[in-house]
Amino acid sequence: MNWKNIRLAECNTHFTINGKQIFGKTFLDALKFHAPGLAPVKSDEGWYHINTDGNEIYSQRYLRAFGYYCNRASVISEHGWLHIDEKGQPLSNVIYKWTGNFQEDLCSVRDKEDKYFHVKVDGSPAYKSKYIYAGDFKDGYACVKTEEGWQHINAEGKELNGNKFNDLGVFHKGIATAKDHIGWFHINKVGSEIYPQRYLFIEPFYNGIALVSNFNGVKELINEQGKTILEIK
Repeated sequence: MNWKNIRLAECNTHFTINGKQIFGKTFLDALKFHAPGLAPVKSDEGWYHINTDGNEIYSQRYLRAFGYYCNRASVISEHGWLHIDEKGQPLSNVIYKWTGNFQEDLCSVRDKEDKYFHVKVDGSPAYKSKYIYAGDFKDGYACVKTEEGWQHINAEGKELNGNKFNDLGVFHKGIATAKDHIGWFHINKVGSEIYPQRYLFIEPFYNGIALVSNFNGVKELINEQGKTILEIK
């Protein structure tokens, strides 16, 4: 059975194909299937994962289980957060205060000292540094918060351009959102602004156009040169 054809019912208690319930099972709660064809479900015993036959893939039960990403899933045990592989085996014996979802074979975690960093799919740290916060990787880079401000790092934990910002977003097609002491704007991978003006709020560019709000609260559409092409009234 192809997991891509399996749908989660609106009530989040069972799965369907072509509108018909499958597995002959109803759960207390469930999340949708992800590659490699596994889904988190909840029974009276707790959370676990099932395969496309509706069968459990391990006997362990958790306080919470989340979907698989890069063949790894976050789960919460009575001791804390951890990642498991597609067979239900823990990646390591390290327990965290929080674990994210793997993106680009890297995942953000928070340790017992409330420090953030990224781990690899084998559970080992991707680099030696630790941060106040670390977000997901996208297009090879992640946003992290240091004492000096926000910056982009690569998979080895190295700074992309050395620039620090008051706030920061991930790159999308080579352009990221950033904030300085004046307001929000867009930057390139060198860390330079791609136009001079600042905004109260901005979104990433979508096919060359971004939605922004100026300091008067007016929403506009701008192009990658910062030119207003439409005012949203």
